[in-house]
Amino acid sequence: MWDKLSLRTRLLLPLALLFVAALLLGGVSLQIFASSQLVQESEPPERTAKAVVAALNSALQTSNNPRATLDAFVQSLGASEAIQFRRDGAEPTLRSPRQVRTPFGTVPGWFVKLLAIPELGASFPVTIEGKPVGDIVFTPDISADLYEKWIGFLAIAIAGIALMLLTGLIAHFAAGAALGPLKNLEHGLTRMRMGDYEHLIPSAGPPEIRKSSLEANELARTLNRLSQDNRSLLRRIVSLQDDERQDMARELHDELGPLLFGIRANTVALVEAIPPDKAELGLAAEGILRSVETLQQANRRILDRLRPLYIQELGLENSIQTLLRNTEAQAPELKLTSQIDARLNEVDGLLSQTIYRVIQEAVTNVLRHASASSMNVAATIDQREVIVEISDDGIGFPANRMFGRGLTGMLERVRALSGTLQLLREDGRTRVHCRLPIGDAVSDATDAKKTDCP
Repeated sequence: MWDKLSLRTRLLLPLALLFVAALLLGGVSLQIFASSQLVQESEPPERTAKAVVAALNSALQTSNNPRATLDAFVQSLGASEAIQFRRDGAEPTLRSPRQVRTPFGTVPGWFVKLLAIPELGASFPVTIEGKPVGDIVFTPDISADLYEKWIGFLAIAIAGIALMLLTGLIAHFAAGAALGPLKNLEHGLTRMRMGDYEHLIPSAGPPEIRKSSLEANELARTLNRLSQDNRSLLRRIVSLQDDERQDMARELHDELGPLLFGIRANTVALVEAIPPDKAELGLAAEGILRSVETLQQANRRILDRLRPLYIQELGLENSIQTLLRNTEAQAPELKLTSQIDARLNEVDGLLSQTIYRVIQEAVTNVLRHASASSMNVAATIDQREVIVEISDDGIGFPANRMFGRGLTGMLERVRALSGTLQLLREDGRTRVHCRLPIGDAVSDATDAKKTDCP
């Protein structure tokens, strides 16, 4: 439970417990020491009352009319509540200590009970001619004592509450002074975890937190340099892969293409030269012709995947539209819709190839694995960002394998350009969502121009 408490609670809770403990200790102290103190304070008046009774008994013994002397003494006591004369069988009237009033109200009964006031007072017999006629009852008035102790208790309690509140406020603001920088540190570390190394953590708060913030900022700078180096390396790898694909496509186009064309031409000539009576030979030649045509189609598909030749000649938007038309021709049962931004033709270089590859790989996956009846392809430019989304209503992707080889390669391409690639399953549709910043591509093009300049 303690681990779930906030820093402020951890500071304020012990303070509150200490205050409660202090109040309990004060109550116990009052209960222990107040009784003995009241007894000690009542002893001098009690001795005085005893001396008065002794003097009264002496006066009654020497008086000619002791009854009159006793009546005069009782009348002289008047309404005194501390010393009263109680005739035989009469009950003295005592004032309840619970009625003590203070500027803050009547002393509460629980406080009087807390003091555990002992039985105070004493009674001394009065005799006339050796016969008891009553008692002088001494009942000390402890109202002033109760008043004093209640006011003292209130003063201690109010001072304790004020001190607790002051200490709590100090702890609250002290914790706030530490929590603010700690939250900044937390948010900075969260940004670092999400890949944002540009926004540094403000250096504030106690020295320990400032030092941690400075160390985290140094870590962010190091990770930023490593991230930039990693992106540069990924761009270089992707560029080398594209160059390798272009070389392979060139070899297939320049070497394999003419060979297949020659085989097809010779096979056509052979089919035409076979006499009608050689039907079996003609069938074999026609089979060779069909195989060669199939190889040519496969060669064109491989060339199209290795190098989209249309981007430089037609532009990115037209190249994507051509890819989608070929997809419709390949899968006429698939309902295909698209929203392709015409401004994509202004994008070139590695960014244009990456956009084309993402769409190409996603469309290929839908055709091969999704068993979908509809597919939507969208590629738009939003401010300084290209947003690509391909969705279908197919069977989705396996839970244990979201990214295959093709999408993993696309993910590497997207990361090389500081973009994001997500594979989502929402509302019965599979979505490939890609975001690519245009700034990196513009920077790459600018750098390439500077490099080409002598």
